[in-house]
Amino acid sequence: MSKVTRLRHTLPMSSDINAAVSDLDKAIADAVDAAKAAGLPQGLIVGLLHGHAHAQTHIMVT
Repeated sequence: MSKVTRLRHTLPMSSDINAAVSDLDKAIADAVDAAKAAGLPQGLIVGLLHGHAHAQTHIMVT
């Protein structure tokens, strides 16, 4: 992990962006907690998150 750079150290981000990132992080964490409470297998949760991340990456690079 020594090659990982935090965005806040690389470029300044507005408080609006920081708030949006925090809100997104909380929404994802809450959704994962709800899925676990509903009994979804952890592998399915991870697979769904990975699939969405892959789809969004594809959108960004095309």
